[in-house]
Amino acid sequence: MSASEAYQAALRALSTQRGDALALAREAARAEPTLIAAHQLEAWLLLSSRDLRDFQAARRMSDRLAGTLMSPREALHAEALVAAATGDYAAAARLLDRITDEYPHDLVALMMAHIFDYYLGNAQALLTRSSRVLVHWSSSDPAYHALLSLHAFALEESGDYAAAESAARRALELEPYDVRAHHVVTHVLEMQGRAEEGLRWMGRRSAFWIGAGAASTHLWWHVALHQLELGRVRLALEVYDRRLQGGVLSEMIDASALLWRLHLGGYDVGARFGALALRWGRYVEDAHCAFNDLHAMMSFAGARRWDYAERLLRAQARRAATSRAANHETIKRVGLPAGRALAAYGREDYAEAEALLRALPPVAHLIGGSHAQRDVLQLTRAAAALRRTKKAA
Repeated sequence: MSASEAYQAALRALSTQRGDALALAREAARAEPTLIAAHQLEAWLLLSSRDLRDFQAARRMSDRLAGTLMSPREALHAEALVAAATGDYAAAARLLDRITDEYPHDLVALMMAHIFDYYLGNAQALLTRSSRVLVHWSSSDPAYHALLSLHAFALEESGDYAAAESAARRALELEPYDVRAHHVVTHVLEMQGRAEEGLRWMGRRSAFWIGAGAASTHLWWHVALHQLELGRVRLALEVYDRRLQGGVLSEMIDASALLWRLHLGGYDVGARFGALALRWGRYVEDAHCAFNDLHAMMSFAGARRWDYAERLLRAQARRAATSRAANHETIKRVGLPAGRALAAYGREDYAEAEALLRALPPVAHLIGGSHAQRDVLQLTRAAAALRRTKKAA
């Protein structure tokens, strides 16, 4: 495969969330070392992983690219890469928007800006961007389905469920294998309480999204949420046992989120928390991403691994005290108190857990993720309030 072919295949994998876009970008960069766009795509994909080790590798790549002769668009990408690599996702998204203002068909800039605003929980920015760019695209553009999927997710996170579902289904008409569009539809069905329909729809279309790696694992998580909504705990646990055993960060996040919801409901998950806490152990002192830390703490509190829990809280406190650290403000204002709340809940100090969660600032959405993912904080607060009342009775 030539460098150009590998790069185009990487873009295709990025647009559908199927295939290994990172491996393909690396193949393109190796085949043609002067293909700056391939090197930049590799760095972008590393930065979007939420893994500290990938983040550090991307920073090294960004440093190596400094001083390289670039086109004006590549230079803008390089500037945005530096901002993202220093942890300033908001600045990176703004710089990427400068690119899409001038080059509205730049799929990489669109995708990466979307990812960073998703990490910041900024639904308004997601919708503003996709709405602005859509007027420059048409259904004849090969990646039009991908832009529709981004727009559909922005609509869903903004609460316009009917428009979101319509846009996502249109994307699937154009590209049935667009995993991102499948994701939007199942989000809508979940947010509207259409669990039975969600399970039927996912089942009918599973051939299009199964086998897409971490993206399909996340869709299995949504299947489990539909099962939970219907009170089918055994089936939700079957999804966990069969589909959520991976060691990739995104898969571990889904695993923690499912087990914690079961735990909040008072269901016995057996030894699953203990095994999951061990998988999280290698990340315990990263304190790189508050969203990661929140899910790691779910496993530690659920497993009663107070050694891991305390190490994580100390690492977060160190990061929050370092003014130039990536994501330090989010960790300080949201991640650290939320982590303390989950630990308190695990220790059955429900009054403390509720108080900490009640005191979270209005910027708690900055922890990132979707509404469905962030709902776990409200679910935990409600469960803590209920258990505190029962304990006092």
